[in-house]
Amino acid sequence: MEEVVKQDFINISKPLTYKGIFAFHKYWGKKPIETTSFFIENFTNPGDIVLDPFLGSGLICRECVENDRSFIGIDLNPFAIEHAKLILDLPTLNEYKIAFELLKEQVCEEINRSYTGSDNLVRSHYLWDDQELKQVWRKNRGRKVILEPNAHDYALAASFNDYQITNFREATFFNNSRINSTSGLKMHDLFTGRALRNIDILIEAINDFPRYLQRALMLTLTSAVGQMSNMVFAITDRGKNGNGSLNEIEVGSWVIGFWRPKLHFEINVWNCFENRAKKFIKTLSLIQQRKIRFTENIGQYFSSEFDALLIQDDCLKVMNSIPTDSIKLISTDPPHGDRIPYLELSEVWNSILNKKVDFDSEIVISDAKNRNKKKANYIEEMKNFIREAGRVLRPDGVVIKVIP
Repeated sequence: MEEVVKQDFINISKPLTYKGIFAFHKYWGKKPIETTSFFIENFTNPGDIVLDPFLGSGLICRECVENDRSFIGIDLNPFAIEHAKLILDLPTLNEYKIAFELLKEQVCEEINRSYTGSDNLVRSHYLWDDQELKQVWRKNRGRKVILEPNAHDYALAASFNDYQITNFREATFFNNSRINSTSGLKMHDLFTGRALRNIDILIEAINDFPRYLQRALMLTLTSAVGQMSNMVFAITDRGKNGNGSLNEIEVGSWVIGFWRPKLHFEINVWNCFENRAKKFIKTLSLIQQRKIRFTENIGQYFSSEFDALLIQDDCLKVMNSIPTDSIKLISTDPPHGDRIPYLELSEVWNSILNKKVDFDSEIVISDAKNRNKKKANYIEEMKNFIREAGRVLRPDGVVIKVIP
């Protein structure tokens, strides 16, 4: 037994890359699943309760349930809870494929009209140097065709400049140089009017689906939305700073924060969505379906047979309602000072999901001075968390702090 545990411990020091459902969506500071699995298998027994009070990406929740452990996940971030719900309540492969094809039938043609050139062919990419259009790309039998921009391309893009979003809320940003944000930043600064209009079209159609399919389709959208933005840098033959020639140029990606590179791509919104949907379809084809019962009501969880409890709220408030000596393992990645301001970084996703965010209750140190999230407050709140963790933990319980 000791040899098995020793070998498992060696394995977690070299975690694999994320695959399947664990690679579906970007999140800041994902924890290696091998680490989580090791502690669940070796420090808990079937039926024990595992708690993650700073849930984040939520990957731990499915790992617990599949190992017959009960799970409690808490996070102030609406996106984190939505993502965890998806992981626990995945649609079947057939359900998602049918929903995707129906959605495609409803919106693909309308979205693509906004990218149609003067030759009536659909464009895939626009390369912008600030406000100047440098290249227009289309596909021909899977191969890239580079075109010179013309008056039609400029006029079509400009026709959406004043578009006002209708199906999701305006984002809230703060003055935080660490993540390249300012309090005056708006969604129109991060996306073209054309992209915002097409995101709106997707959301309006998605809202007609049943709730569990809405969640899967909306998170497909949020997983793709970074590539729909003005934050997709162009990689030239001299790097990603836009100082090289345009002879050999590649599409970069959205990186952490809200950096808006001068030389950037605008990518067809439907293509971005479809690419992510196809990856999700492949993921679902490899997953063995299991009925998982979860609730968002703490009273129901402790009085009935639920596999998991997911709550979007302040962890200190929720933990106060957890019975003393009830948790076998607390495995979490708590906020590390000002390193990653999770709510600020997740704001685009929460905006798209139309979720209200409680920035005031976040336990964090933020470089955004107007948030008044200072070190002293952070230390006091973390002390309160440690006290509550000690109260809810069983005498034989374990606390694991995972830092990715």
